[in-house]
Amino acid sequence: MFCSFLDYIFVPTTPNMNQFKTLPELLDFFKDEKVCIAYLQQKLWNGNPTCPFCGTDKAYKTDRGYKCRNKECYKKFTAKVGTIYENSKIPLRTWFASIYLCTAHKKGISSCQLARDLGITQKTAWFVLHRIREMLRTKAPLMLRNKVQIDETYVGGLERNKHANKRRPIDKVTGKASDIKTPVIGIVETGGKVTVKVTEWVSKRNVQKLIEQNVEKGSTMVSDGYAMYGYLKNSKEFTHVVVDHSKGEYVKGGFHTNGIENFWSLLKRGIIGIFHQVSPWHLQRYCDEFAARYNSRQITDCERFAVSVTNSRGRLKYKQLIGK
Repeated sequence: MFCSFLDYIFVPTTPNMNQFKTLPELLDFFKDEKVCIAYLQQKLWNGNPTCPFCGTDKAYKTDRGYKCRNKECYKKFTAKVGTIYENSKIPLRTWFASIYLCTAHKKGISSCQLARDLGITQKTAWFVLHRIREMLRTKAPLMLRNKVQIDETYVGGLERNKHANKRRPIDKVTGKASDIKTPVIGIVETGGKVTVKVTEWVSKRNVQKLIEQNVEKGSTMVSDGYAMYGYLKNSKEFTHVVVDHSKGEYVKGGFHTNGIENFWSLLKRGIIGIFHQVSPWHLQRYCDEFAARYNSRQITDCERFAVSVTNSRGRLKYKQLIGK
């Protein structure tokens, strides 16, 4: 259930309190840090301060935040501790504007554009966007059901378009560059949600593991004619429908793979048009970002923003982000 801003009694009321449709309306609502902190506390704690260290809901207020009443913990904390905003010098007003822009734009926003829009450096904007992607990441399996489509795609540029020192080595047997693109496997519930997994290679084992973790038994799995999905034919847990594109089949008895292919189109158009290139190291985060927007496509930008702020827990450090 999504809550409107009218649920937060202690936040000063404004004409746009129920919902905002534009960035200026959002900035008018979150006019100072005090309003932002009050909103964040309500979304994370529902009015009952909870210690992020031990989990107790017994705390008393201090000049700068709260202090845990648990004698074994007794630590000071604020609503930012344990979230993507922890130890950040960026005002929450800027953070909230970044979250709104990232989640409202259908194909995302680049760090260069965000830096120009909000008056921060490109490096800061890049780090902010990756923290937001960490926040948007699905923390638990979605467990798709009924009609479920599965497909794979490959993300990456052509070797002939790369600088000579960045091209992959040529395989002496096939005469082609090995591991040119990064494989991505996607599973989508027809008319529902999608889950995406970046993998080093597309194999029966990886596909089977992803299906077992994210699809309820008894569902109907729809795939193309790729031989890798052949094991589903003899599966006792799933019904397998093959829509073989090589034979000119695109709809078979009402089954198709248009849902997952539409998602691939969004993902690739976003990478090509907005980000231009994505390294394999960060590709999973970009996939999580696109999946989060796709899975919340039936709600408003305001509701999507509220849900995102509720899921702000989970800190991402810079060294962790760059792999050091």
